[in-house]
Amino acid sequence: MAKAASTTRRRKAKVDPELTKKYFRDMLLIRRFEEKAGQIYGMGLIGGFCHLYIGQEAVVVGMQSTINDDDAVITSYRDHGHMLACDMDPKGVMAELTGREGGYSKGKGGSMHMFSKEKNFYGGHGIVGACVPLGTGLAFSQKYQDNGQVTLCYMGDGTVNQGQVYESFNMAELWDLPVVYVIENNEYAMGTSVKRASSQPELYRRGESFNVPGEQVDGMDVFAVAEAGRKAVEWARSGKGPYILEMKTYRYRGHSMSDPAKYRSKEEVNKKRAESDPIERVREKLLNEKIYTEEELKEIDREVKSIVAEAVEFAQESPEPHPDELMTDITA
Repeated sequence: MAKAASTTRRRKAKVDPELTKKYFRDMLLIRRFEEKAGQIYGMGLIGGFCHLYIGQEAVVVGMQSTINDDDAVITSYRDHGHMLACDMDPKGVMAELTGREGGYSKGKGGSMHMFSKEKNFYGGHGIVGACVPLGTGLAFSQKYQDNGQVTLCYMGDGTVNQGQVYESFNMAELWDLPVVYVIENNEYAMGTSVKRASSQPELYRRGESFNVPGEQVDGMDVFAVAEAGRKAVEWARSGKGPYILEMKTYRYRGHSMSDPAKYRSKEEVNKKRAESDPIERVREKLLNEKIYTEEELKEIDREVKSIVAEAVEFAQESPEPHPDELMTDITA
């Protein structure tokens, strides 16, 4: 049995005004950025695949608030939100999305393959499950160097059925590696419901046979995410080994921009959005606690939209990569 397990965590603690303001702004930036990315994808300015994070903002914003600047972050291909939560420049992210020289991977990686050594963000990986052994490797390096750092390794619910995930869980527990595995369970792996594809749909229990503790969290509640995240990060940082957090979240758009999402009803999506939207939850707290007025919240939205607009302008003005770039940053 795992060392720890629980049902979905909820939080009703006293509100920290400054932290709540930051949560709201950070989530709103991701939401507006992704909405704009979807818009310009439709205009043909973004090529290839593009997986939007709309609806899941509370997961990465809550988790990133629990770690230090020198800790490592790695994720799969639904990654724009993670980049922004790591404080990567929206201009560089948007430029990469549009394949421009000013992008984080010089326009060669696109949506799924961006990195920032400065921000300790190690991708962005297009292969399902690839980020998990890589994230485990990052944690091995941290343990080897004894530097007190931890790794947040994000993955989707579909990834959890990959064999390499369990090899990673086993090694991480054997060696007490400082890694927190964050399963972003948005209920659909591409177009297949978790209930149809997983014989054990309680994904936080997937580490039990390796003695890895797990916990299920309300991933639409940034406060619940942060509370559970602090506990898991402290567990890993203190030398106790890996921890699994299953974030029960939901994406409002299709799996990717090419997915019409006909496998679920509009009523289901609208109900989730009306009852559980992570940004609206924080917005209500800010108003109810009289931390912000309605007009102040609108001003923050205007500021965030301005940042996104500047990112798009920067991307459009940035040149396309020179042909010589085809032969740089590769291993032969």
